[in-house]
Amino acid sequence: MERFYITTPIYYVNAKPHLGHAYTTTVADSLTRFHKLMGEETYFLTGTDEHGDKIVQAAEAQGQSPQEYVDTISSLFKDLWPNMNISNDDFIRTTEPRHIEVVQTILQKVYDSGDIYFGEYGGHYCFGCERFYTEKELVDGKCPDHQTTPEYIAEKNYFFKMSKYQGWLKEHINKNPDFIRPERYKNEVMSLLESGELEDLCISRPKSRLTWGIELPFDKDYVTYVWFDALINYLSALGYPDGKKFEKFWPKANHLVAKDILKPHAIFWPTMLKAAGIEPYQSLNVHGYWLVKDTKMSKSIGNVVEPLAMKDTYGLDAFRYFLLRDMSFGQDSSFSEEALVGRLNAELANDLGNLFNRTLSMTHKYFQGIIPRPDVEDLVDAEIKKLGQIAMQSFQDNFLELKFSRGLEGLWELVRGLNKYIDATAPWTLFKEENTGRLSTVIYVLLENMRKIAVHLWPVMPEASEKMLSQLGITFDPEKVNLPKELDVWGLLESGDTVAETSNLFPRVDLPEPKPEDCKPQAEKSKGKAKKCKKAKEEKCGTEFIDFEDFQKLDLRVGTVKEVEKHPDADRLLLVRVDTGEEELRQVVAGIADSFAPDDLVDKQVVIVANLKPRKLRKQLSQGMILAVKSGDGLELLTPSGAVDPGSKVS
Repeated sequence: MERFYITTPIYYVNAKPHLGHAYTTTVADSLTRFHKLMGEETYFLTGTDEHGDKIVQAAEAQGQSPQEYVDTISSLFKDLWPNMNISNDDFIRTTEPRHIEVVQTILQKVYDSGDIYFGEYGGHYCFGCERFYTEKELVDGKCPDHQTTPEYIAEKNYFFKMSKYQGWLKEHINKNPDFIRPERYKNEVMSLLESGELEDLCISRPKSRLTWGIELPFDKDYVTYVWFDALINYLSALGYPDGKKFEKFWPKANHLVAKDILKPHAIFWPTMLKAAGIEPYQSLNVHGYWLVKDTKMSKSIGNVVEPLAMKDTYGLDAFRYFLLRDMSFGQDSSFSEEALVGRLNAELANDLGNLFNRTLSMTHKYFQGIIPRPDVEDLVDAEIKKLGQIAMQSFQDNFLELKFSRGLEGLWELVRGLNKYIDATAPWTLFKEENTGRLSTVIYVLLENMRKIAVHLWPVMPEASEKMLSQLGITFDPEKVNLPKELDVWGLLESGDTVAETSNLFPRVDLPEPKPEDCKPQAEKSKGKAKKCKKAKEEKCGTEFIDFEDFQKLDLRVGTVKEVEKHPDADRLLLVRVDTGEEELRQVVAGIADSFAPDDLVDKQVVIVANLKPRKLRKQLSQGMILAVKSGDGLELLTPSGAVDPGSKVS
């Protein structure tokens, strides 16, 4: 049997959980559930990192001992995950005896092999990062992450011969294209390795400065550097070196991390494993940041998003869906309640919820709620079944590559296709005409495709998926599901079973009313300067109008896309060449690559701002702007309801 081992970072307990922690853990949970449905044996690990300078400082600020402090914060993480429907198999803490024992075993092993030595070192130490920086790593003399000036510390410590494994690591990365994903982070690591000599890693802290850590097995006057300690959790949780779980799951180890801890996982960790004689992990999967108003979440700024608050307001599965749908894995994404509500209303309520509700209602109206036996299929039935195969294949392929947003978009092609199928087949007309055979087929095709959608959504929205299947008369059992077989199997829904009368899993929601402090007067004075309302809900804060003459200045025209290619120097940009009725095609540089592949756009009609002043974007000339509607980080093109001549003016 194939196996899959997924780990989150063990979260540092110097602050309580926030949106970033919830995202990483939800992704790991969804991947675990997905691989189960793919027929694999899975193991899912998360936990907390509890040693180091910052823990001591945070504990002192709370008037607690380090142990009291980490017990409190670790429990916040452990208690959060059941509330997020997280199905982890283990939760490890670095203060546990099982972890401490493995850390000391590996330290002793690497020390005995000669890859750890004692030496004196002076360097720029950032207490926020808990690491030394070289001169060339500092930016204007400051830590690049914390923007603080590090303290220069000179002391004797133990060092790991990390530089010894530089050549091996470069070769391993080149030979294994999926070792670091997405590729941009692999390129970043290779750039780090090729920019200069890889230095040795200081792996100890003297007890004269820090006592809160794992004692070195070969020197009782020192504790282990927090990163050399923390990374080993991925092994200690499996019972290294002799545990059965280690034997079964380590060869299929997949780490999931945010980009801020890329270097420890991509450089420190594989070289540590190599030195200890342990095969490297299978894959390191790196995601971007969740931003709030384009700013990284920070306690000091006060823009931290609480996962439970979102879950309690909008529903857990809607929140989980949004997290995977709205972020393109590997890139940063901006969080807002407006985007969450937009996704929920447009995709869950309007698309999926409407499909379930109207189909179940028709089944009761036309067949007393009993799943009919299908008759002979028509061409339109074969077409929607083919669309279903394509959508499910897209979902499965993209999930395997951690392209969650694309996978869900692929599945939604089927959701939207089924809503169009209802309009095209008009079951109400078939009922009036007493065409029972054709009506039976249409209803069955809808219900069976709905079953397939619900099964595929279980990794992302487990509770909602099980309720959808229950509404179709099915008790969900993950052991009986095999997603690859769903591509070819048809008719698993039993004719004669009874379905629910209606479905209201995804009701439409409204944004909460803005708080008074969020929506100040348009011209409020602050320190002698007028301040504008920054809230996006302009209908609450007051809208700035334009004159009709200003609108008339816009030249909006419909064009037909003829050629599309990726921008050579920007992942998010496409070079779109549009026929606008002029002698030559007009090139528009459009930031829509996250939502559309080049082939998706060819022959589509789009609306462009034709009189926008031409300018170069990343050295490519742009002669206009393509108009689109934003929904989260997804886009829908503005396009005419029917075909028009290229160059037709919007009026």
